[in-house]
Amino acid sequence: MRVQLTIREIKEQLAQGDVSREWIDALEADERRGVQQLLAQWERRQTREQTLRDQWHAMTTYERHYWRLGKTLLAGVDEVGRGPLAGPVVAAAVILPPDAYLPGLNDSKKLSASERERLYGEIVHVALDWQTAIVPVARIDEVNIYHATLEAMTAAVKSLRSEPQLLLNDAVHLKEIAIAQEKIVAGDARSISIAAASIVAKVTRDRLMAKLAETYEGYGFERNMGYGTAEHLQALRTNGPTPEHRRSFAPVKEVCRSK
Repeated sequence: MRVQLTIREIKEQLAQGDVSREWIDALEADERRGVQQLLAQWERRQTREQTLRDQWHAMTTYERHYWRLGKTLLAGVDEVGRGPLAGPVVAAAVILPPDAYLPGLNDSKKLSASERERLYGEIVHVALDWQTAIVPVARIDEVNIYHATLEAMTAAVKSLRSEPQLLLNDAVHLKEIAIAQEKIVAGDARSISIAAASIVAKVTRDRLMAKLAETYEGYGFERNMGYGTAEHLQALRTNGPTPEHRRSFAPVKEVCRSK
């Protein structure tokens, strides 16, 4: 089979994706440099798409198990913000439809900021239901970060408009929720539902920290999101803590004692 097409026509046909193995074999025999470059790009794209499909399949293991049992309303639950010295802890609960496909969905920590923003938009668009909950600094200092995290996750679940048939939680059990739950260690890298919740929580919190950076200049909140970077620690020592700093956390507590 000989390909009687211009390079531009070949590019357009490859972009459409409806190509036969016989046609690809013919392209491989085409000696034009431009054709070989297009073919190499297409093959890399195919490999990338297959990798994403394989990743999606692996991360739907829990979901597919429960879908087969007739449980289609699965809520992934996760939180963001345990470690920072400043800012709230944010949790999210997300119910994805069984026919959702969001290539690249993964643990929010493994994604760039732009990837998280893109996926956030896709998640909230296709989700059957999603909610976030925020626990402020004062409450974190009052009950400790662990209990504040559980409160945020619990509140996110209770805010859902649809009652889930099952919760898929990232490494915790929510005692105040009567719904059946599965606790999955490293769940944000093993479940699409939890990964979706981690992204929604992360983007929500990052946006909050960017807003706080406008009020409290000099701490770099828009870059460090409240984590204890060298820049943040230096600003903390120089300027002292803001109302958004967690005074129960050791670095902040030490600065408070020295002021």
